[in-house]
Amino acid sequence: MKRIRVERGLTQEELAERSGFSQQYISDMERGRRNPTIVSLWELAQAIGATPVDLITPDDHVN
Repeated sequence: MKRIRVERGLTQEELAERSGFSQQYISDMERGRRNPTIVSLWELAQAIGATPVDLITPDDHVN
């Protein structure tokens, strides 16, 4: 998720504002300290302009 967020030029705070999740929650997810639910992934994907699959695809599998 961090890669996509940075590509879109968003800070964690901006994504938090768009998604309704806290900046701390987003930070924890990016560091692997939280595991989002399917619903959370959907909501984050909508807020960032991506698909849920984009958010869970490992960075080393991106072209």
